[in-house]
Amino acid sequence: MILFFGDSSVQVFAVKCNQSLPHSQKEKLSWLFGDQPLIKTTEVSGEFYGPRATMVTPWSTNAVEITQNMGISGIERIEVYEPKNLLTNPDFMLVTAFDLLDQELFIVDIVPKAVQKVDNIAAYNKKEGLALSDEEVIYLEKLANSLSRSLTDSE
Repeated sequence: MILFFGDSSVQVFAVKCNQSLPHSQKEKLSWLFGDQPLIKTTEVSGEFYGPRATMVTPWSTNAVEITQNMGISGIERIEVYEPKNLLTNPDFMLVTAFDLLDQELFIVDIVPKAVQKVDNIAAYNKKEGLALSDEEVIYLEKLANSLSRSLTDSE
């Protein structure tokens, strides 16, 4: 479940919980967010910028740890979303646009590709545009030989 705190015209905090939170813990979260009220709906309409579902921000990691130190359990992720009209120059490497903040905000439905063996490192370097130097290719070829196996695309 995702709880929302704040004001949709200024800033919204989205809190992903793995359990229902009692009123006292919701009050602690409200205090943590600068006395921002709980938005008592399951979705928030409006145009926002915020982090992609696939990218948990360092801010979120710290915020979740703070909630743990406050004795609030069951918090998995906290992110901040700001109205589009308040951000004049968003960094699209870090944020994306949202027309609705809802219960599917943090769902990632991407299936990872299977790991592939790389038999020819030099050819793979050119094909994928890796820009490995000749020395790096030689090093990786020696590594593959010493391991007695091909390297993989994830290596």
